[in-house]
Amino acid sequence: MRVVVSILAALIVLGAAPVALGSGGGGAIGGTGSGSVTGKAPSTAATRSLTRSLGAGMREAGLYSGADVVDLSTGDTLYSHNADTGRLPASVEKLYTTSTALLRFGANGRLSTTVLGEGQQHGATFTGTLYLRGGGDPTFGSAGFDRANYGTGATMQDLVSNLLRATHIRTLQGSVVADESWFDSVRGTPATGGQPSIEVEGELSGLAYNRGWADSDGTVYFAHPALEAGQQFAAALKAAGVRVIGQTRTGRTPAGARTLASVHSPTIAKLISLTNTPSDNFFAEMLAKDIGARFGAGGTTGDGAAVIGAQMVKSFGIHPRLDDGSGLSRYDRTTPDQVMTVLRDMAGNPQFTGSLAVAGETGTLVDEMRGTYAAGRCRGKTGTLHDASNVVGYCQASDGHTLAFAFLMNGITPDYAHPIQDQMQVAVAKYDG
Repeated sequence: MRVVVSILAALIVLGAAPVALGSGGGGAIGGTGSGSVTGKAPSTAATRSLTRSLGAGMREAGLYSGADVVDLSTGDTLYSHNADTGRLPASVEKLYTTSTALLRFGANGRLSTTVLGEGQQHGATFTGTLYLRGGGDPTFGSAGFDRANYGTGATMQDLVSNLLRATHIRTLQGSVVADESWFDSVRGTPATGGQPSIEVEGELSGLAYNRGWADSDGTVYFAHPALEAGQQFAAALKAAGVRVIGQTRTGRTPAGARTLASVHSPTIAKLISLTNTPSDNFFAEMLAKDIGARFGAGGTTGDGAAVIGAQMVKSFGIHPRLDDGSGLSRYDRTTPDQVMTVLRDMAGNPQFTGSLAVAGETGTLVDEMRGTYAAGRCRGKTGTLHDASNVVGYCQASDGHTLAFAFLMNGITPDYAHPIQDQMQVAVAKYDG
């Protein structure tokens, strides 16, 4: 998704009036001052009421919490509390990963899974080797799996159909080689010691098929995900009437192999929606590795985090500490100010704002604020660990302005924090400045 990072006037996807947005800012962790402040809030009854409501919430949240609220229509900071102190971002970090994916790949960018061949075709018989090369698509899988989990995706059936349409192969006399070299072979993240984990919600691989799940609920993973993908490819060929005479193994695609067919992921715009709305750790970590593979030193979590960090500096002037793509790591740190800078500068991009969950309606906010003034008016990104609960995003306020908010609460149990955050978002939505 190609976006304009700093926009002077834009319509927020929430339906608010045009807003005047600032350009960049945000301090490094532990720094002083508020890089996202563009103006002091006027002392009105509305702002005093908002300050009282938000202040009460922050006192209840405890000492290890911070907040920032900015009226994007005026540039005024309406509330700020410990906004320049680093906190565990948890899944709020996905906003850094997905905004980088937008900026780097562009809204219409796609990830590809490709079949290449090395050998000769005589009539309908291909003699040689077919290579199934992964391109880091988190949606690659079976038609049934993709339909049930995403409602879209790049399927093995479509890939085989594309191959047969292009080549008319009816017999493969040779091997199938599954190539996952787009990424490294580390299946988890720093938070899981590099091992596959239910926390990651899948098994990281450049050629992941059905997330690497070996059961229906993602609690068991294949020992060799690329091999499983290759075997599924061979099975799909047979199901389509192709006679396969040869073995399936893993390996790398040689430089001389020629492209025979491909299947493409949904757009990056769709992928970030599938990441942010439900807060999908697997999608976030796959995108991080894709970013590293395409724009950095390689397809590793560290390389991806390095590119994301560099993008945060280049586009927004902020320096969050990033250890992964999803926010599972306890080494990650960011401030409300830094989050606010991204929210403000990305507010005019409908793909970014549209990827967020809607209060009382979708994703991680589907059960929050139902029946309140904030329902349907606020959208945001949540972030949850056992001792951290965060929510950031946008609300269309009562006065028609769009307000951006960042509430980062650490040292608190999520069940205790959610009612506090709900009340604070309702207060933001009711603001009538």
